[in-house]
Amino acid sequence: MTRYWKLATCYFVFAACFVIFGLCLSGLAQNPPAPISSSSQLPPDTQTAPIKASAKPDWALTWSDEFDQPDGSAPDSTKWKLETGGNGWGNHELEYYTTRIQNTHVEKGNLVITAIKENYTGTDGVKRDYTSARLNTADKFDQKFGRFEARIKIPYGQGIWPAFWLLGSDIPRVGWPICGEIDIMENIGKEPSIVHGTIHGPGYSGDKGIGSPFTSRDGHFADHFHIYAVEWEPAAIRFYVDGNLYATRTPHDLSENATWVYNHRFFVILNLAVGGGWPGNPDKGTQFPQTMLVDYVRVYKKSGS
Repeated sequence: MTRYWKLATCYFVFAACFVIFGLCLSGLAQNPPAPISSSSQLPPDTQTAPIKASAKPDWALTWSDEFDQPDGSAPDSTKWKLETGGNGWGNHELEYYTTRIQNTHVEKGNLVITAIKENYTGTDGVKRDYTSARLNTADKFDQKFGRFEARIKIPYGQGIWPAFWLLGSDIPRVGWPICGEIDIMENIGKEPSIVHGTIHGPGYSGDKGIGSPFTSRDGHFADHFHIYAVEWEPAAIRFYVDGNLYATRTPHDLSENATWVYNHRFFVILNLAVGGGWPGNPDKGTQFPQTMLVDYVRVYKKSGS
């Protein structure tokens, strides 16, 4: 009798478990759990932020570099030219720009530009105490008007000078500043919470450039990636940080004898300078190496233009 009672008990327990299991399956079918996004587990700086410009139907992508080559690769030579030299670059800079992997390469989907404190002698015999890198798209890509943007994490330190900017493609023929210059983003290390957007042209170049600062409310710009952009039209250049419009330049900003020179093609430049008349030189508190990370550079044009 005890044996049959145990068997009956086991049968009823099994049947109850089967019914409960069926009810659970039914509930899951009606209310499935939300999927887990793998990207949500990544640190913010490794996620690509939404591109506000590309969400607009009137912008069309015309050129980009996503820096998706294998780790350790040199920048794509079909898109970028590496400039070299230690001539001060018109700003009394202290670095020697090289083509070495140590100073610029691709890693984890980013362009890495590294400024190093070292004794370096170039093939031209010039000796410098720092090396870094400067890239441009001259003779490879240029464009007249449009939106130029990059997602960048800048470095921080006295005497450090990262920049994302444009130069007129006619510079070999007419020289600077007649060619025009648009500084989309510049930062000097002693101002870690400020970036600058500036235009330079005949009559308003160098320290007379027409610019505006943008101040972060969320700490230093070196703490995170940010999106720096300009939207450039025939008679207006608008400056943005993370989608925030902070300055607009038009011909009305120029003095009576100055000339608006933003009506021809410009090419892109990325560089990390050390020292110079504006940022000043590194001091004992400046740490090296210094690294500038570029997640992407993208250029757009108004659809139909």
